[in-house]
Amino acid sequence: QVQLVESGGGLVQPGGSLRLSCVVSGAIFRFYNMAWYRQAPGNQRELVAVITSGGSTDYAESVKGRFTISRDNTKSTMYLQMNSLKPEDTAVYYCNANRFSTYWGQGTQVTVSS
Repeated sequence: QVQLVESGGGLVQPGGSLRLSCVVSGAIFRFYNMAWYRQAPGNQRELVAVITSGGSTDYAESVKGRFTISRDNTKSTMYLQMNSLKPEDTAVYYCNANRFSTYWGQGTQVTVSS
């Protein structure tokens, strides 16, 4: 059974930084394309960043230059380094794993507020 567990969310002031982690179990992590999504209240879930099994990355325009996605296949873990955070980054952030099926984590809350 594939499980994804996010951590690292919290309350941060505008301009601050957070690093999210997503640990994957029950799957051969290195074969999976991974992604971070987020969902703010009243909004649809949106793609934030992706990293393929080969290490290629892509980002939503709204986070380019501020967020960095990475993965450590030896730890079955994906990361999202978030810098220069803005209030509009406030959302629940979800980890996503995709190969033949798609799996989701439970989400971690990120709140950017002074």
